[in-house]
Amino acid sequence: MRKFVSFFAGILAIIIVFWGTSLVMTAQKDSGSTGKLVIYNWGDYIDPELLEDFTAETGIQVDYQTFDSNESMYTKINQGGTTYDIAVPSEYMISKMIEEDLLLPLDHSQISGMENLGEEFVNQSFDPENKYSVPYFWGTLGIIYNKTMVDKAPLEWEDLWREEYRNNIMLIDGAREGMGIGLQTLGYSLNSDKRDQLLEAADKLYKLTPNIKAIVADEIKGYMIQEEAAVAVSFSGEASEMLDGNENLVYVVPSKGSNLWFDNIVIPKTAKNIEGAHAFISFMLRPENALRNAEYIGYSTPNNVAKAMLDKETREDQAFYPSGETLDNLEVYDNLGKELLGEYNDLYLQFKMYRK
Repeated sequence: MRKFVSFFAGILAIIIVFWGTSLVMTAQKDSGSTGKLVIYNWGDYIDPELLEDFTAETGIQVDYQTFDSNESMYTKINQGGTTYDIAVPSEYMISKMIEEDLLLPLDHSQISGMENLGEEFVNQSFDPENKYSVPYFWGTLGIIYNKTMVDKAPLEWEDLWREEYRNNIMLIDGAREGMGIGLQTLGYSLNSDKRDQLLEAADKLYKLTPNIKAIVADEIKGYMIQEEAAVAVSFSGEASEMLDGNENLVYVVPSKGSNLWFDNIVIPKTAKNIEGAHAFISFMLRPENALRNAEYIGYSTPNNVAKAMLDKETREDQAFYPSGETLDNLEVYDNLGKELLGEYNDLYLQFKMYRK
């Protein structure tokens, strides 16, 4: 009888242990305050020490995964095979994801630091009142030129058609960028939905082909640093790296009009660690963390308190922090919709084929 009681007590103890362990695991899962935070971001787009500091402060382990385009990020999240707690899409993709119900509304009661953001970077057309996103970095599309390889600096899009730059321009590969240059050179919006304007812009681009040496992507940085061309068109963040690699390079934002882009933090609808995601947003909104990130990445910060903490030369550099007058002439890419975007892509592809 004693052996039977002892055996029964042992079984009961095991059951109690398993039951208790199950309760702890369930509590951790439900709380979202421990465990893992899965971040889906562009490659090399955060100071890795900030991720370590976030974990040290909160106890939340970070699984940092990367993508190389908004489209690949969208496809992965839309398919739903992998759960991400944080993603960092660009403005037009945020609009698309909101329309398709792929994002969770933010709980602003769980977010601190929104007041640090500049008024010009919030309440944008792609997310009024920032219901779904928080600005992370911003920048522009502009012109990089080598001051030792040009007689006259190109300051506006129309300057790219100069005979001086024949076979000497590197153009970033992108339909919105290419068509946008054509449209804005003609005085039209880079979000034009008028067929005649799009055709006119494409024709304008055809006339630029003698000056284009190559249409490239990330490799544009290496080419310009190695002085393979005199002029390039690319984004401000890419330009920052080019300027660091070659002191002869200069970046300018066309004052008559260009693209103003935003990369914002969002929470995908399938997120599991929602509390941790809000904690991460608040962590990145702290001025000292936004400052460290801006210094590490080299992109423009929307955090005005952090900007004020940058060295004077950086924060007053109008190539990366343009004047209010220039900002007024910049446009954000709108979500054009599938049909109109297809027309942009088709015309741009025809331009690339024409060039060959």
